[in-house]
Amino acid sequence: MTDYVWFITATSSGFGEAIAFDALRRGHKVIATARDSSKLDKLRAAGAAVMDLDVTCDEETLAAKLAEANAIYGKITHVASCAGYILEGTVEEASAKEVYNEFNTNVFGVCNIARAVTPYLREAAKSGQQTALANFGSLGSWLSSAAVAHLPDLPNYKFKKTNHFERRQQTDCSTKFAVTGLTEGLADELKPFGIDVCDIEPGYTRTGFLASGEAGGRDGRVKTARKLPVYGGTHPAAAVRDNMNAYNGKQPNDVTKSARLIVDVLTRTGVAEGKGVPIRLVLGQDCLDVARKKCADTLRLLDEWAHVSKMAVGDE
Repeated sequence: MTDYVWFITATSSGFGEAIAFDALRRGHKVIATARDSSKLDKLRAAGAAVMDLDVTCDEETLAAKLAEANAIYGKITHVASCAGYILEGTVEEASAKEVYNEFNTNVFGVCNIARAVTPYLREAAKSGQQTALANFGSLGSWLSSAAVAHLPDLPNYKFKKTNHFERRQQTDCSTKFAVTGLTEGLADELKPFGIDVCDIEPGYTRTGFLASGEAGGRDGRVKTARKLPVYGGTHPAAAVRDNMNAYNGKQPNDVTKSARLIVDVLTRTGVAEGKGVPIRLVLGQDCLDVARKKCADTLRLLDEWAHVSKMAVGDE
């Protein structure tokens, strides 16, 4: 039995909850957090230590929370930063406050956790303990435009045929781009200390992520307060909303299986035995297809404009 100690955010549902349960089943220690830890009774009963934690809290509060968490088992070896939510609405419809709130959770919250937990991971790694920090990107880490990806077909279910299903809201995809960039930088910064860093990038997975929820619910779909008629009817944004409603609960990827793979990868066991921790872990055929298409499209774009790119070289 390994002596791993997990610190996981947003464990009331979704990936956070699934990772926590999988780690506990392996005999690992888990510190499960949520804004309201009263929602973590099942994890508590399974053996997890639970804590109230809001990833958007001030630095002093967060520092105290991490010190408290580290004191529970004397160390923290693995971190999964899972808090995040979708803001549904077009750029024009979303208010500055709504956009800020989403970035505050999806991006600044990730920064906050990484900043506060790094000293404890570094201390654990000094003894030769394998340590890892995982952030959550998504399929949206790869593509953001008016036509992000095609909606996967599911048997016996009718969806509106559109290229705009995963457009969601431009700010949502941009938060995932930001997390990926942050994670790549963190990987370089923390590698000298022996800390593995990974950006988990799931495709559409059966969690509560597409369900309509309250703002800051961390696993729900939050709708903008403003809805403009010009984005209804036959506009692609209307098809996006309809398809997200129809697709909820019918996503192709399983959260329990995904969590098992994530824990394997972050502990270098199971399917990841003998491998290092990848800087990006794509999960699901849907995300794999999008990532490959994005890479191919980017290479074609570079080739098409290479002659112009080269014109910037040299003196006048």
